[in-house]
Amino acid sequence: MGFKLNIITVSLLAVSGSAMATNFGVGNANTDSINMDKYQCKRCVSTNGYIGEVSVSAGYNSVDDIHAGNALGSAEDGAIAAVSGDIRYQNETGYRAQIQAHQLGMDNGFANIKVGKSGLYELELDYQSLKSYQAGDVQSQLWHDDGMLTPSSYTNEFDLALKREKSAIGFNYGEGFYNTFIRYSQEEKTGHQSSSLVAPSPVNFGLPVDATTKQLDAGASLAGDNWLTELSYFGSYYGNNIKDLSLPHMNDVYSATPDNEAHQVSLSGQYQFNRTVMSGRLVTGRMIQDDALIQMSGNPLQSWDGQIDTLDGRFAVTSMLSNRLRLGGSVDYSKRDNKSSVWEFTQYSYNGLSGSFKQNVPQDIERNTYKVNASYRIASGYRLQAGYDRKEVDRSYSEREQTNEDSLWAKFNVSAFDTFKVNLKASHGNRGGSDYEVDEVTSSQENALMRKYYLADRKRNAVELKVNHSPLSWMSIDVTGRYAKDDYDATEIGLTESEDFGYDVNLSLQFSKHLSAYGFAGQQWINSAQAGSQSFSSPDWNADIEDEFINIGAGFSYGGLMQDKLTLGGDYLFSNSISDTSVGGTLVTTNGSQPYGDYFSYNHSVRMYADYALSKQMALKLSYQYERYYDTDAAQVATNAVPGLTTLGELNHDYNAHEVMLSFSYLLR
Repeated sequence: MGFKLNIITVSLLAVSGSAMATNFGVGNANTDSINMDKYQCKRCVSTNGYIGEVSVSAGYNSVDDIHAGNALGSAEDGAIAAVSGDIRYQNETGYRAQIQAHQLGMDNGFANIKVGKSGLYELELDYQSLKSYQAGDVQSQLWHDDGMLTPSSYTNEFDLALKREKSAIGFNYGEGFYNTFIRYSQEEKTGHQSSSLVAPSPVNFGLPVDATTKQLDAGASLAGDNWLTELSYFGSYYGNNIKDLSLPHMNDVYSATPDNEAHQVSLSGQYQFNRTVMSGRLVTGRMIQDDALIQMSGNPLQSWDGQIDTLDGRFAVTSMLSNRLRLGGSVDYSKRDNKSSVWEFTQYSYNGLSGSFKQNVPQDIERNTYKVNASYRIASGYRLQAGYDRKEVDRSYSEREQTNEDSLWAKFNVSAFDTFKVNLKASHGNRGGSDYEVDEVTSSQENALMRKYYLADRKRNAVELKVNHSPLSWMSIDVTGRYAKDDYDATEIGLTESEDFGYDVNLSLQFSKHLSAYGFAGQQWINSAQAGSQSFSSPDWNADIEDEFINIGAGFSYGGLMQDKLTLGGDYLFSNSISDTSVGGTLVTTNGSQPYGDYFSYNHSVRMYADYALSKQMALKLSYQYERYYDTDAAQVATNAVPGLTTLGELNHDYNAHEVMLSFSYLLR
């Protein structure tokens, strides 16, 4: 089968160490002196011909809220059907074909076809459908028709949901030391998403979505005994079929997402010399956006004429200095050169037209990342790793033009015991940089004491522990614990502190040949503190945000029933998330209450199935899935609950959903 050499392949080969220096593969064994007539594979099965499985499913959904479609695969309330399968074919000449399908006919499914000759060429056809649901039966009094948003006394109902349909065709050809590939794909994105405009008061509405993204990739690669290289092109073209929106009494009140395109040319390669592997990559690109602009007083441009040139490079080296010591390092470079139009625009303030002019400032970003690491095997089953990373970022026309991040990390791995493995990692990071100069580059409405979290000084400490233990031959348990803390010690207004900690536990049980079970549990806590100023001076209010997430699950499979014809199984999942925000200081509403509410959601999901073998080739499967979902967000309010604000209503969810499915499968042999 032909294959595509890409950056992932380069990375995998770079990890292979000295494996490429000498090939001890079975295919290279010297068999000249062996009498093959004395040997016969008694357990080998010829894979020539057809092999695989096809299944047809039909069932019934009981759905009150389309949000359930995210879990059930379809938001249809009523009868549903789907086709799935995996069929493979090959013959003695090396010709191969494969057809894969999953839940075709449902909202989320895919189909893939591959045909070709092993080691020479391959043609691939691909189709994928993805649909995500936010809310159903959303009401609005704005109707959209060909770019016009028309207010009406009649309610417009629609679903906040996005559907993506992607189709692709690809072909690769290669033999021996060379390979070429080309792939074209097109994705259609349709539906509605929540948006807002001011006309003259804030109004939320359902923004129609109708966009097309086209992707073209092509490349060629060469490989030798200890080297490989690839030259590739990647092109993306985005077109928005929904243009600028207007109201009957006001034109162009909402600017549409502009059409744009992006191009990249990549040259990558790898070379191995003895026990040293060197790899590199150079990528140059250009992003273009030249859609027409909404015309208004003071705007001298007809179109934006946006252009950003990018340049990325990477060079990495890893070397086995001895059987115990390995050293590695890498240098990454990235430059974003904004060459978009620069023009003087009239500036507006709250008191009307100021009469001043100011140029728009296209921001350039340049990044340099340096990494060095070492791995030392102390003894069999004991390994110590350590490294140093540094990231330097230059941003033009920014509050802080330079930031530098330094990080030290170390790992200790223990695998000397058959039933016990331990991995411990600790790291310390520090971010600093140039002076933070707010007033020179931002508007007068921004407090000079405010620090943006991604630019502010920060100290980060993190630790992670992973333990794998198999106390019994039929039991395995994995435990992971982690803790990280960010301290923004130089920030007076903004994010001042954040900590993130949690654990994960996974349990696997094999009680007998026919009975197995699993279970898992995980929790995560994210606590952060921020300070603000209502008086536009020193801090006079603070907020503490506490986010908590939990996931618990368990399942079992019990086979061997009814003379090995029946298998029973079940899965259960519970997830819960809570976000509490408490505000102190002078920031209160007119009635003295806290202005921020909480968010809370939980989900119960149960799946049960019975799989019965009618014969060696045919089987029936009956499955049942249940979801209980509830969430409440204080930010969701009724349509006109807040004077001067029109919303889409409360979009919280509270529902029970059921799905029953009967599947028939046929095994090809």
